[in-house]
Amino acid sequence: MTPPRTVEEHAETIARLVEPLLAVAAAERVPLAEASGRVTAVAVRSDVDLPLFRNSQMDGYAVRSADIEHTPVALEVSGDIPAGHTVPVVLTPGTAVRIMTGAPVPSGADAVVPVEDTELVLGRDDDLSGAVVEIRRSRRPGEYVRERGSDLRRGDTLVDSGTRLAARHLAAIAAAGAEAVEVRARLRVGILTTGAELVAAGATAEFGQVFDANGVALAALVEECGALVSVRTATTDDHAEFERALQHAVSVSDIVVTSGGISKGAYEVVREVLEPHGAEVVTVAMQPGGPQATGVVSGVPVLSFPGNPVSTQVSFTVFLRDLLRASAGLPAAPPSPAPLAAAVRSVAGKRQFLRGRRLPDGTVQQVAGPSSHLVAAMARSDVLIEVPTDTVDLAEGDDVTVWTL
Repeated sequence: MTPPRTVEEHAETIARLVEPLLAVAAAERVPLAEASGRVTAVAVRSDVDLPLFRNSQMDGYAVRSADIEHTPVALEVSGDIPAGHTVPVVLTPGTAVRIMTGAPVPSGADAVVPVEDTELVLGRDDDLSGAVVEIRRSRRPGEYVRERGSDLRRGDTLVDSGTRLAARHLAAIAAAGAEAVEVRARLRVGILTTGAELVAAGATAEFGQVFDANGVALAALVEECGALVSVRTATTDDHAEFERALQHAVSVSDIVVTSGGISKGAYEVVREVLEPHGAEVVTVAMQPGGPQATGVVSGVPVLSFPGNPVSTQVSFTVFLRDLLRASAGLPAAPPSPAPLAAAVRSVAGKRQFLRGRRLPDGTVQQVAGPSSHLVAAMARSDVLIEVPTDTVDLAEGDDVTVWTL
């Protein structure tokens, strides 16, 4: 009888299948509206100076600082520049031009006096003909003037390569006038869930049927890792139906992930269809997630996880999550140590991945038991607590390896 694989051995098997896909440094150009959360494939450089032109930082009056060296001083209002004004204005020495925030500063002006430091002594706000403004505070050259290129010069790097694009990055790219950006291409992941007992959420579950939680979970996990769900299909235990779904999935995917149907009993449609394709069905010394399978169909890696909802999620987290994140250019989410809040008892001979949660003091606490069907307990958890294969009892305060969910 073949001994169970270790977690490390199975992780290496999956990595050998998937890592060739990671070496393909593909990129695609996408509109900014679709780029949030994507990772830049190359550095984004600005084609323009930012700001594009000298503009006012405040609502107020554009002046020559030499004309307001001694205040208060009254100046004729020789013009009015709202934001969006496109005709260049020249400031006549000894006068002021009313200006709004963001509007182009007139040629000849070297300062802006905020409106709070002024008073219109002749004329009205809606009619500046013949108006005179009193300037009550002097300003140095450059005050409240945003110089062209003071934020960024044309050709300078706006966003570095390998940056996961957030709102602040997209705003800067848009401000530079770009409508699209080069990002890392996303791996296409096909998802097949199996079982005659499955019905879609929202349908009516008859006696003996269960709702398909794995399709939803796998799709969300794939997208969290920066990959694209290329197809998501649920099939019964019919061989022909699953074979058709599999062939379609490999035709539109870089990787296919299945859940269910790989145990040693009857009606194990995934095992029965994949083994003739050369797939390897094994037992891994872990709980949950013992049954596992790997294969290649039409050149596409197929990874098969067990069907219990917790087993599926644990398998994805342990074996596939960081590979997909690496492809998307996202940082890995490696396990880290944390002390136990209370004693934990495990099973000898299997590496346990127990549901748990972090407490405010930094310790971790087990949530519910180890059974792989406890999906509600999984929802209350935010970590997996890893217990080594040869460990049965862990005491309060002992350090354990923790995987963030």
